Amino acid sequence: MKGKEKLCAKLSSTFLRKWWFVVAASVLFVLLGIIVAVFFMTWVKLVINHEILLRNGSQAFGWWAKPPVVPVIRIYIYNVTNADEFLNNGTKPILDEIGPYTYVETWERRNLKFNDNGTVSFNMEKIYVFDESQSVGSDEDVVVVPNVPMLSATSQSKHAARFLRLAMASIMDILKLKPFVEVSVGQLLWGYEDPLLKLAKDVVPKEQKLPYEEFGLMYNKNGTSPDRVTVFTGANDITKYGLIDKYNGKSHLPHWLSDKCNTLLGSDGSIFPPSITKNTTLKIYDKDLCRLLPLVYEKSVMVNEVEAYRFTPPVDVFAPPEQNPDNQCFCPHGPPCAPNGLFNVSLCQFDSPVMLSFPHFYLADDSLRTAVEGISPPDKEKHQLYVDVNPIIGTSMSARARIQINLAVSQVVDIKQVATFPDIVFPIMWFEESIDGLPPEVTNLMQLAANVPPVARACITGILVIIGCVMLFLAVWRLVRGANRLSSLHLSTGHHGTVPQTTKDMPMGNVPRR
Repeated sequence: MKGKEKLCAKLSSTFLRKWWFVVAASVLFVLLGIIVAVFFMTWVKLVINHEILLRNGSQAFGWWAKPPVVPVIRIYIYNVTNADEFLNNGTKPILDEIGPYTYVETWERRNLKFNDNGTVSFNMEKIYVFDESQSVGSDEDVVVVPNVPMLSATSQSKHAARFLRLAMASIMDILKLKPFVEVSVGQLLWGYEDPLLKLAKDVVPKEQKLPYEEFGLMYNKNGTSPDRVTVFTGANDITKYGLIDKYNGKSHLPHWLSDKCNTLLGSDGSIFPPSITKNTTLKIYDKDLCRLLPLVYEKSVMVNEVEAYRFTPPVDVFAPPEQNPDNQCFCPHGPPCAPNGLFNVSLCQFDSPVMLSFPHFYLADDSLRTAVEGISPPDKEKHQLYVDVNPIIGTSMSARARIQINLAVSQVVDIKQVATFPDIVFPIMWFEESIDGLPPEVTNLMQLAANVPPVARACITGILVIIGCVMLFLAVWRLVRGANRLSSLHLSTGHHGTVPQTTKDMPMGNVPRR
């Protein structure tokens, strides 16, 4: 009998150990499932962040150095159709918007050099090729536009001594300068010889000379830029991935009233730090804009079947300080500051009174548009600036950079050539630089990054939890069933062993009679 009890104890011990191990394993599977559910996307982000780093030889770096896109810039010129009547009779200027004149671009980052502090330096090359098939005509079409060098000089002299203004009037008379010029579209964009600039080259002191000899709204931009840009690779801090560290060796601009407004810590618009949310504010720097342009989330869109977040400038981005106090630092000589919807970039345009706005004075006071004739009311779909960004990896998928160039002309009565030219913000042209999408090899990876991780997390989590639950159920069932069997075995063994023992130990005299 003792042998049977030892066997039961041994079976009970082995049985319990085996199934309690199964219980522990099942709980472990469930815990692993929960851990995967909670941390899987964090692990995916770490992998993505590592893969998008700008490091020599990587696929991401190759795409960044030589973008596999075909940017296009479409230019619209405001042709002045009544220049003489405007000057002689004071009638409202009538403008005829001509365009688009389309140029196909090729981008490449040249002279790449990695630095020890987790940055890479480069010179940006942009090649523009005129595409007549996408244009309204040839870039040799002649247009009438304000004489920007002349009107800039006269506006700058408004507060100078009177004898200087009279001297300037004499010089302009000798040079036979007029407030409006007839030039081809190509000359207006890429440069033409201007008598005033040529004279300035010969008489202005060396330290005050302009860095160009011709005038063009896009002069010296077709080719490799001399500007040296340094951006963060993300190796040391992924939150600075793609942001500018230095521009020509400087981390701040010298123009504005605070470090916050002078900072260059923004993107060039191609890549942004990953893991973008709808509460993120993106910032883009462009030399011609002379500041960081903030962009805020507007809506979600689909680009090549991949979800993207559309970011646009806030409606008060060019508002005066009374409406947007953050813009106080951009008004160093005010008040008065630039009118609502205009941004004064004269400080980084050699004091030329250039004002930037969105096309057709979108988001600006309508009085600016109605000061001239021929400009239709702004249309958000046609004139809004936006960037569509993949929120996971921070890459721009499509974009429309739309900016209008205006000249703030001041009346100067002592200079007869412009004595009848009123104070006016004169629109000259606007452009749309666009990227319509990325190639399939890039968007396919974005689709994988967007679609596969959530499915993988759900599958792995589900499999681990299901396995754990099945094992736990089976273990509990076997433990309960085994416990019942062992209990029955113990009871059965106890019943057959007690009766004979009681009979054997009973005294003979107490045996009952039959």
